[in-house]
Amino acid sequence: MANPRELTKRRKASRNIRKITRTMQLIATSRFQKALTQATASKPYAERITELVSELSSAGSASDHPLLRKNADAKKSVLLVITSNRGLCGGYNSGLLRLTQEKLQSLAGPVELHMVGKKGVGYFKFLGREMARQVTDFPDTPQFSDVDPFASEFMERYSTGEYSAVHVVFMQFISAAKQVPTCIQLLPLSKDDEDGSESEASSSSTSETQYDFSPNPEQLLAELLPVTVKIRMFQCFTEANVSEQVSRMVAMKAATDAADDMIKMLSRQYNRARQSQITNELLDIIGGAEAIA
Repeated sequence: MANPRELTKRRKASRNIRKITRTMQLIATSRFQKALTQATASKPYAERITELVSELSSAGSASDHPLLRKNADAKKSVLLVITSNRGLCGGYNSGLLRLTQEKLQSLAGPVELHMVGKKGVGYFKFLGREMARQVTDFPDTPQFSDVDPFASEFMERYSTGEYSAVHVVFMQFISAAKQVPTCIQLLPLSKDDEDGSESEASSSSTSETQYDFSPNPEQLLAELLPVTVKIRMFQCFTEANVSEQVSRMVAMKAATDAADDMIKMLSRQYNRARQSQITNELLDIIGGAEAIA
């Protein structure tokens, strides 16, 4: 039979852990609501502007634009991976890192790895994998101004023919119950995603509608293509943020429920141990009284 004093200590420790996990669950829930609002607010704009670029691409000589032209002579590609700075979010980072490993093996030629998040940086440091960029101080709530330097640098270096392609690995937010590790091709811009399915913005399929553009499609593309790249990358960061928060919320709820179960089990063990101790004390008293008599 366990010692009641030890059971009391364990029960107290479990209650303290439950307070921590419950608090983290509430914080994650609050952050999830803010992140969800940000992601859902920017998603329609990202879809519509990409759809407009698709229409312009089919209307003009789009292949001449540097962001649409394939750099067949480039020797390396880029893989940008968005992970979290903090843990305690279930299988969020493990799914992303597993997909990253698969992409590093499947992409042809040398791959320049750009890592965002302490968890991803620590993982590839442990593996001894060289990283071209290590970002560990990215804000918890990404803003467009935080993402703009990444997109601008990638566009500039792709336009000069240094990269053959730019890919982004992130956690795509489907719903509060489903988040999927995803890899998209950011550059060159195309109508199809990595898996060959239609992109979010091109879901309207091939329309037969004819448009009159003013100014001409080439001038519009020159303005819209950089914006499209930036907003698509920003959408990747916002969806990664909301997926991280919902993963942490679910993980902390599971930890809180487990702590509740542990407290109940320890309470039952304590009650049995205390009852046994009281019974033994009563037997000692009765035995002493009978010896005196």
